[in-house]
Amino acid sequence: MARSAEVVRDTKETQIRVRVDLDGAGASKVTTGVGFFDHMLESFARHGGIDVEIETRGDLHIDMHHTVEDTGIVLGQAIAKALDGFKGIRRFGHAYIPMDETLTRCAIDLSNRPYLIWKVQFVRPKVGEMDTELFKEFHHALAMNLGACLHLETLYGDNSHHIAESGFKAVARALRTAVEIDPKTHGQAPSTKGVL
Repeated sequence: MARSAEVVRDTKETQIRVRVDLDGAGASKVTTGVGFFDHMLESFARHGGIDVEIETRGDLHIDMHHTVEDTGIVLGQAIAKALDGFKGIRRFGHAYIPMDETLTRCAIDLSNRPYLIWKVQFVRPKVGEMDTELFKEFHHALAMNLGACLHLETLYGDNSHHIAESGFKAVARALRTAVEIDPKTHGQAPSTKGVL
């Protein structure tokens, strides 16, 4: 059974279409109008093993906030839709990602009880043209709309590019494990409640 979904969201601030295939090969086609953000989303797709198409048109004449946050909302919704009630998955995943002087870890629980623990500090206010404070906004929107309990922590690092990229890769690798089909669940939700 295909585990893919498409979500479209149109507001006065952003127009977004996201399509995901959880059982893809990590192919991506991303256009948000924010170069560094595109790079991070392409990395997310590759390391998550998820085929991703993202088309975002946002009010960049104001700033990047709505574009980044709303893309996180729709990406989270699309992944949740493709998971179809979290049936048959491993549910939990974790990853450590080193990137030169930086080390970041992520733990994720696809529990339908969204939460974000964010222990990430940047040494610069921007990477390229992108405000580093927007990375938290993206991950918060992703977690809330995916239904994920997401813990992300940079243990150490000095380079803001490395800190951001290791975070996206850590989330992707943890998610890759969490969405895998677990034959021991026999297609059921991995919870004693029987539903997530």
